[in-house]
Amino acid sequence: MTVVISMLRGVNLGGQKIIKMEALRALYESLKFEDVATFIQSGNVVFRTKERDLRKIAKRIGDGIEKGFGFRPEVVLRTAEEMRGVVVRNPFAGRQEIEPSKLLVWFLGSAPDDVARKKVFTVKIEQEELRLEARELYIYFPDGQGKSKLSLPAVDRALKVLGTGRNWNTVRKLMEMAEKLEG
Repeated sequence: MTVVISMLRGVNLGGQKIIKMEALRALYESLKFEDVATFIQSGNVVFRTKERDLRKIAKRIGDGIEKGFGFRPEVVLRTAEEMRGVVVRNPFAGRQEIEPSKLLVWFLGSAPDDVARKKVFTVKIEQEELRLEARELYIYFPDGQGKSKLSLPAVDRALKVLGTGRNWNTVRKLMEMAEKLEG
């Protein structure tokens, strides 16, 4: 069975698109996913499935959320193996001054084309550092994301691919949960 990490974009942010994690877990179980576990209130779900086609899985989840909750969030999926790659490719890993809570991984729904890959680096930044690896944009916010002037909608427009962000602590926790399911 494949272990999959599901990350929903924009769920439970600012009182919008509310889904209680109990209800989300129940929905995933109703979709015949196994060993479903959620992490924090932002739409992170780890589960096992016999299905290997991530596009089919994302569509099934999106359809289920739309039917059950009346809205359709972007569903970004990574297998446990792909998430291991995200951790290994962290371009900030060797730097002692990097605070995990200030490092964001922007998980993209698909790989951006070459033009978009170049265009994202034209987005106005101040102190932030951006590194694009495969289908992930790593963003370091030295002063914290709350004080940043970096426009994530501008990043989306430049990349022409929607994504969803998770801080490094969350990435590590999701990886830990996935590895536990792998046994």
